[in-house]
Amino acid sequence: MTAENGRKILLVDDDKFFQKVMSDAFEGAGFTVVTAGDGQAGVEAYAQGRFDAVVLDLVMPRMGGVSASLEIARLSQDPDPVLILLTSMFQGAPHEHPIPEMGAKVHIPKSTPPLDIVIIVEQLLERKRRGFSAA
Repeated sequence: MTAENGRKILLVDDDKFFQKVMSDAFEGAGFTVVTAGDGQAGVEAYAQGRFDAVVLDLVMPRMGGVSASLEIARLSQDPDPVLILLTSMFQGAPHEHPIPEMGAKVHIPKSTPPLDIVIIVEQLLERKRRGFSAA
């Protein structure tokens, strides 16, 4: 499935149900979605494709979100890739950092509604398109 607007996202999460819910939300917003079930598979997928954004779960088998996001940033041709960590470790509001923390500038609680996550990603991509930093 190819999105009409050409936006492509890599969704890395070991929870198949969450993957499906998030994939449906992003596809409904016109994204092409590629999924990976752990950080190592996510890094491998990233190395083989071009993505506008990467959304990673923090805790996964084989390679967690922090290690995967650091490796993806290292592999990226983009000096400021859009990398987002999802975590159930805090329940606060989504937040941004001026420099990456734990491999990503944006951290979003996993309890955030899927459509809100899509909106956040769209806003980050729009800012990037306009030449503004993610934080």
